[in-house]
Amino acid sequence: MKYLIVGLGNIGDEYKNTRHNIGFKVLDSLIDESSSCFETMRYGDLAKIKHKGRTLILLKPSTYMNLSGNAIAYWMQKEKIGKENLFVITDDLALPFGKLRLKGKGSDGGHNGLKHINQTFNSQEYARLRFGISNNFSKGRQVDYVLGKWNQEENETLQDHINLAIKYIFGFCTMGLSRTMNTYNKK
Repeated sequence: MKYLIVGLGNIGDEYKNTRHNIGFKVLDSLIDESSSCFETMRYGDLAKIKHKGRTLILLKPSTYMNLSGNAIAYWMQKEKIGKENLFVITDDLALPFGKLRLKGKGSDGGHNGLKHINQTFNSQEYARLRFGISNNFSKGRQVDYVLGKWNQEENETLQDHINLAIKYIFGFCTMGLSRTMNTYNKK
């Protein structure tokens, strides 16, 4: 069984370690614990890992956030993966820093990456892990905050939250969406 695990983010050194690129950071951490590595392919960087008999195809789209749906659609078609096996990791301003929330459907919540995915598939029904980055910014500074680097306090516990995100990924692929939500959304 195959799964497409997508970490949303923007390519380029200027976006590395920014709040908006938490999807990339989670997948990078997952790869660091494996014997695999990312290869630059069409529409993004791709890696494959095995977990308990499942194949996880990890994708960091190179289409920039606002066109994420293009990369996802391409790789879902190429790898013959249905929406039920799609898992998207994204940042979320509405959640406190480090709070994780897995959902099986929902609106884009103003997130341009999710908005493009919803438009591409004409559907909001796919698993998405929302990684809280909080909304700790002054009026008119949202873009600077989202595209800003993690502060020292956030960096102290960031890896713990990333490790939990990886548990969500493995749970989704082995236990399914509902059991994973019931197991981890409470934490």
